[in-house]
Amino acid sequence: MSGESGPVNAQANVAVPAAPPPVPHWKVPLYIGASVMFFLTQGLGLNLAFANLTQIQGTIAATTTESAWLSAAYMAPNVSLAIALVKIRLQYGVRNFAEVSILGFLVASLLNLFVSDLHSAIVVRFLSGIAGAPLSTLGFLYMLEAFEPAKKLTIGVSLAMMNTLLAAPITRLVSPSLLDYGEWRGLYTLEMALALLVMPIIYLLPLTPPPRVKVIVFGDIIVYLLVAIGFGSLAIVLSVGRLYWWLEVPWLGVLLALSIATVTLAAVIDLRRPTPLIDVRWLLSPEILHLTAILLIFRMIAAEQTSVLMTFYQNAVGLLYDQLAMLYWIILAFSIIGGLICTVLMSYGLSWQIQFVALVMMAIGSFMDAQVTTLTRPEEMYLSQALVAAGAALFLPPSMSAGFKAAFAKGAPYLVTFFVVFTFTQSIGGLIGSAFYGTLIIIREKFHSAVLTERVLLMYPHVAERVSQLSASYGRVIGDSALLKGEGLALLAAQVTREANTLAYGDAFFVAGVIAVVSLVALSLHVFYRFIKARLADSRPQAVASNP
Repeated sequence: MSGESGPVNAQANVAVPAAPPPVPHWKVPLYIGASVMFFLTQGLGLNLAFANLTQIQGTIAATTTESAWLSAAYMAPNVSLAIALVKIRLQYGVRNFAEVSILGFLVASLLNLFVSDLHSAIVVRFLSGIAGAPLSTLGFLYMLEAFEPAKKLTIGVSLAMMNTLLAAPITRLVSPSLLDYGEWRGLYTLEMALALLVMPIIYLLPLTPPPRVKVIVFGDIIVYLLVAIGFGSLAIVLSVGRLYWWLEVPWLGVLLALSIATVTLAAVIDLRRPTPLIDVRWLLSPEILHLTAILLIFRMIAAEQTSVLMTFYQNAVGLLYDQLAMLYWIILAFSIIGGLICTVLMSYGLSWQIQFVALVMMAIGSFMDAQVTTLTRPEEMYLSQALVAAGAALFLPPSMSAGFKAAFAKGAPYLVTFFVVFTFTQSIGGLIGSAFYGTLIIIREKFHSAVLTERVLLMYPHVAERVSQLSASYGRVIGDSALLKGEGLALLAAQVTREANTLAYGDAFFVAGVIAVVSLVALSLHVFYRFIKARLADSRPQAVASNP
C-alpha cells in the first residue's frame, strides 16, 4: 500500500515518476490521526453487531442462532474485497476510490437506522461489509503517507497494525451507552457519525495520487468473482458452523465444497494467464507459505483475547460490558503501548527478536488465564490481558513489513497476491480462530459436564446435603418434599453446568498458551537454521580460497 510512489508496475510497463515531496512536518500528526479515524470507523462497523448480538437479537426478533447470520452477512463479501481494491485504486485513482468508498459507507450506515427485523438487518449488514472494506485500505494509505519512504515499512506499518487492534476494546467500552440510547439504532448512529466525520478528510488531506494505469482485464473479473464466492462461502461456514454444528446440516458441507471448488478453479485459470490476478506460483513459494503460517498462528493466539475472553465473562460468569470497562481500558492501553514499542524497535531493524518477546508474553498471559474459575473477576486478569494485548501489538508488524518488502521486490502487481495472503490470514484466520475456540469450548464443556455429573449422586452424603441447602430457599413455598428435592437438583445441575463451562474456557486459554509455546519453539529453530545456513555460506568462500 505504500505504492503511491512505488516501483515500476510490471504489468503495465509504466515508468515510475519522480518521488513526490515529503509531507510537511506539521501535517504528519494530521495524517496519522486521519488513519486512526478510518481504522476506527471500519473497525466499529465490523464489531458493533458482533459484540452485541445477545443484546440486540430481541430488537430484531431473532434467536441466538439466527443473529449469528449478521456476522456471516458482513464477512461474506468483506473477506475478499481487499484483493480487488488494489487494482481498482491503481486504475481509477486514489481520490475517486476514496470518494466512492466513503459515500458507500455513509449510505450503508444510514440504512442501518431503518432496520426493523432480521431479514432487513442481514441485507444491510451485507451492504455494510461491502462498504466497509475500503476503509481499512484508506487507513493504511493515510498512515503510510505520513512517513518518508525509508520509514513506511517500519514505523508506518507498525502504527497501522496497531490501529487494527483498537476497535475491538473501544467497541466494548462504548456499547453500553449506545444500547441505552437506542439499541440497534444507537449502535449505528455512532457509525454514521464517524462516516460523516471522515468524509471531509479526503478533501482536506488528499493522498499523493499514483499514476493511473489500466490494469483490470476481463480475466481479472472472472478470477475475482470465483475467489469472492470461495472466500464468502468459507466465511459463512466458519461464522455459523459451530451453532448449527459442523456435521448436522448438509448445506454446510455444500458451501465448503463450493468454496474449495471455486478457489481451485480460480488458481487453475490464473496459472494459465500471462498476467494473473493472483500469482499462484509465488503464493506457494516457501517464503510466502512461511509468512502465511506466521500470520495464521498469530490469529489463533490473538483469538484468546478477541474471542475467548470476550465470551467468558458474558457466557460463563454473566458480567456485562459496563462491569468490564477497566479491563477493556487496560487492553486498549497496552495495545497502544505495545504498538509504540514495536515502532521504536523496528526502526532499529529488529524483527524476529520482537516476535520472540511477543510470543513469550502471549504464552504467559494465556497460561495465567487458564487458571480461571467461576469466582475469577476482571481485576484478576488485568496483568494477563495486558501481556496478551501488548504481545499481539508487537507480533504482527514485523511479519507484515516482511510481506510488503517481498511484494515490492517482485513488483507492484504482486501486491494483489500479498493481499490474498493478508486477507486470508486476518479475516478468514480470525473466523477460523473464533470457530476453533468456540467448538473446543463446546466439546470440552460436554466432557467436563459428563465427568462432574458422574459424581453428583444422592447416595453421596455431601451431594444430598448440597441439594438440601439449595432447596431450602423454596421450603416456605413448596410443601411437597419430592418437588422440593427436584428444585434442589435443578439448582445443583445449573451449578454443575456453570462449572463445566468455566473449565472449558480454562482449556481454551490453555490451548492458546500451548500454541504460543509451540510457535516459540518453531521460531527458535527457524532462527537457528538461518544462523547455521549463514555461517556455512560464509565458510564456503574461505574454503575455496584456501584450496585453489
